Amino acid sequence: QVQLVESGGGLVQPGGSLRLSCAASGFTFSMYAMSWYRQAPGKERELVARILSFGGTTNYADSVKGRFTISRDNAKRTVYLQMSALKPEDTAVYYCNSAPPFSSWGQGTQVTVSS
Repeated sequence: QVQLVESGGGLVQPGGSLRLSCAASGFTFSMYAMSWYRQAPGKERELVARILSFGGTTNYADSVKGRFTISRDNAKRTVYLQMSALKPEDTAVYYCNSAPPFSSWGQGTQVTVSS
């Protein structure tokens, strides 16, 4: 059974940084591309960043390019999202999942950017 557990969110001031983590289990993690998604209140879930199975290629939404970095540790079955220069519009619940996503989602982690 697929399990995805996100952590690392919190309240941060504009311009600050956070590092999100996602621990995965229930599937052969190293064989899957992984992504971070986010959903802001009243908006649809959107793809933020993606990393291929062995970490060689990454893609980012234009809104986060140059500020966010996705990485993974296949030995730890964990994917990370380093976020810097955060803006209020980055406020959302952040989720990880495969790319394309499994039907099962984790609980997400709340990121709030506010002064």
